Amino acid sequence: MELLRTEHLTKTYGSGENAVHALNDVSFSIEKGEFVAIIGPSGSGKSTLLHVLGGVDKPTSGHVYMNGEDVYSRSDNALAIFRRREVGLIYQFYNLIPVLSVVENITLPVLMDGRKVNDERLHELLRTLQLEGREKHLPNQLSGGQQQRVSIARALMNAPSVVLADEPTGNLDSKNSQEIVELLKYSNKQYGQTLIVITHDESIALQAQRVIAIEDGRITRDEVLRK
Repeated sequence: MELLRTEHLTKTYGSGENAVHALNDVSFSIEKGEFVAIIGPSGSGKSTLLHVLGGVDKPTSGHVYMNGEDVYSRSDNALAIFRRREVGLIYQFYNLIPVLSVVENITLPVLMDGRKVNDERLHELLRTLQLEGREKHLPNQLSGGQQQRVSIARALMNAPSVVLADEPTGNLDSKNSQEIVELLKYSNKQYGQTLIVITHDESIALQAQRVIAIEDGRITRDEVLRK
């Protein structure tokens, strides 16, 4: 079943001679529950694509459909709700709030949405991500790998339709990197999350079901590695 589709996406910064085409006529679709890696050199447009998919950065032209609905046809308020409820974002630099504890960071999106925290889901995530016993720790009391686990838990807390990870292992050593990838793969299988990971690490890309390569804002390869 199709979850996400893009049609002729373009994203242009600047104008005239100074125009930079970060995305140039990008079209593809992703099935519910797929694990897709997006690869490409620095400046290829892959992070821009992730932000457009997540409702963070409006395209210059083209469309993004999630569950059949045009993401950018929504009002600003509806788009903010979409970002909170339908998308889980994981960043390379964690983006944790330094004065909030582990649990407070994880549950922040739920509380900002004015909803009650699902304690069962919270405890399951803490257990799965090996954060039990660190619930009251602040980010500066955690290792890089632990901070990224908190970032993953925060992204999964709202049970989003799609998880978007932008270089999620870029700040970690090889051992922690593989552990984070295994956790993302687990969430993909356990929770049926559609997972889109941007990475420059070929070993990570090869663990995905499908690889989309981008260069100069265009798709140059779209290959299914496994079903």
